[in-house]
Amino acid sequence: MPAPAVLNVGFYNFVMTDKIVALCSSESAPMRRLVQNLRKEGAVIDATQGRRTKSIIFTSGSQIVLSAISQETLAKRLAAQDGGIGPSTVELEAAEDELEVDEE
Repeated sequence: MPAPAVLNVGFYNFVMTDKIVALCSSESAPMRRLVQNLRKEGAVIDATQGRRTKSIIFTSGSQIVLSAISQETLAKRLAAQDGGIGPSTVELEAAEDELEVDEE
């Protein structure tokens, strides 16, 4: 039986890739409120090691994982693995980032 695919979410913390539903930024106020509410319910796994939360990983269960690594970096790590997000998605995001830099 092959070993399950895992994603390094920082500081030697790993999430099984087949359980990941979404990778989101934690910058918006609604996301911060969601994290606070889920923390009260005990549905938060904090993998930040005390550092600032940069991304929220939604799992197929009712739990979320907080990471100190940006969602873009996590998406690139996921894309590098077999069965992850297609490279075209990551290339599109990189192109969008380049456009934002040019506009500034």
